[in-house]
Amino acid sequence: MESELQDLDPKPPKQPDPNNDERPLLKPSAADSSGELEKKFAAFVRHDVYGSMGRGELPTREKVLLGVAFVTLVPVRVVAITTILLLYYFICRVCTMCSVPNRVEEHQEDYAHIVGWRRIVIVQSGRALARVMLFVFGFYWITHTYPIPPASVENSTTTDEQSEDTRPGVIISNHVSYLDILYHLYASFPSFVAKRSVAKLPLLGLMSKCLGCVLVQRESKSSDFKGVSAVVTDRIREAHQNPSAPIMMLFPEGTTSNGEFLLPFKSGAFLAKAPVLPVILTYRYQRFSPAWESISGVRHMIFILCQFVNYMEVIQLPTYYPSQQEQDDPKLYANNVRKLMASEGNLTLSDIGLAEKRIYHAALNGK
Repeated sequence: MESELQDLDPKPPKQPDPNNDERPLLKPSAADSSGELEKKFAAFVRHDVYGSMGRGELPTREKVLLGVAFVTLVPVRVVAITTILLLYYFICRVCTMCSVPNRVEEHQEDYAHIVGWRRIVIVQSGRALARVMLFVFGFYWITHTYPIPPASVENSTTTDEQSEDTRPGVIISNHVSYLDILYHLYASFPSFVAKRSVAKLPLLGLMSKCLGCVLVQRESKSSDFKGVSAVVTDRIREAHQNPSAPIMMLFPEGTTSNGEFLLPFKSGAFLAKAPVLPVILTYRYQRFSPAWESISGVRHMIFILCQFVNYMEVIQLPTYYPSQQEQDDPKLYANNVRKLMASEGNLTLSDIGLAEKRIYHAALNGK
């Protein structure tokens, strides 16, 4: 990848990227119609047959299909999902029995650095069960595309020292749904950033610790955020330099879109100056969109379980190596990677983010 070209953009995206962190919020006025709202907040608009927030009026045929699936397909899938979670929890419990985390940081219990057979079992069983979980959700096959063959990016005569240096420190992905996490668990079993409360949840708590998740107190306005940022940066650098360290997985958009847009990137994933591996996820649909941008979690889960077949397409780009200028300017680094992902994934660049998403949700709810 020609990362030396700072403004790399071989296929111009559909619209320019202002990349302005101080952009004004697109607040809806009382006179805004639904059409105007959709134009302002296009990145969060649902276009499936279930309508805005999944509350649209359904045709009779769709109601019948939904009812039949709810009483036949959903119970089977719920039992299967529960069984998979219990099985993996048991595996994690056995593998962490009588063991102590290798590193103890403030508010962090990190089992991801357990070595030997325990780590092998945790990783391999986790990847396999994540794929089974995706199958249960209806993703019977997943299409992968590699725009540039890895062999053409790395010289086959590289030394061992050079090979270690080419390992990415973090996987960067667009964010469309919570299902993204299942795919990345299956593909690479990385560490994520998660709310600190996740560590206290039944089943999921121990699993998050085995993943080595960086736990964040997002509602805190203290200096804790800086500490978390430092932990993430250290993890990325370690993953880049140490092949046995768990790789980090970050969604730099910070929230989900409807899958047709790419929101502004936060620069946290690029502070470590390490290479990144860009991955683009696309969900094709005819009835219900798997995107989780403006619909409640319960409603989304019911509808996705009622849909017999779901489709996922994955575009994995070659590892992106930052130039010196990008290393010195994380915002430039993030923006160039974003442009490349938008171009290769045929996504539209959007200048709105989480703040506007909340405003859009409030407008949909009549607030």
